[in-house]
Amino acid sequence: MKKIMLLDPNYDLMFLIDQLSHSMFLARKKELNNYGIYVRQLRVLFTIRDLGSNATITRIAKRVKRKVEVISRQCISLEEGGFLVRHRKTPGSNLLTLELTEKGIEITDSLCRSKSVDRIFSILSTEDRKQFISFLKQLVEMAKN
Repeated sequence: MKKIMLLDPNYDLMFLIDQLSHSMFLARKKELNNYGIYVRQLRVLFTIRDLGSNATITRIAKRVKRKVEVISRQCISLEEGGFLVRHRKTPGSNLLTLELTEKGIEITDSLCRSKSVDRIFSILSTEDRKQFISFLKQLVEMAKN
């Protein structure tokens, strides 16, 4: 079968990156099915754990590059699931801090490694991995501009 070339060869690279990202997302999603949590929710929990007592919806949104409204909805859902609690900084304040519950801590402990992601990246040597990370960082930085 003859490959159809697009007008801009960079599209092939962009589609490969998208395909990798999507495939990894689906593999991780499959792993998380048994835990009743979604990939992006788990990322929020890991971010809360990393930020500690400084975890606010705004800080999480900045860290994960998502809108505050999206993170707010995810946090409500995660609180309903028993993974976190929201606290008002002071009574009547709009500023909420977020804290993992025991259930949230347990799930971040048990899901900090991904067998599927490890399997995908296992083909990279240490040197390949360093180069890949370097290239991706450069591309991410360029995409910001």
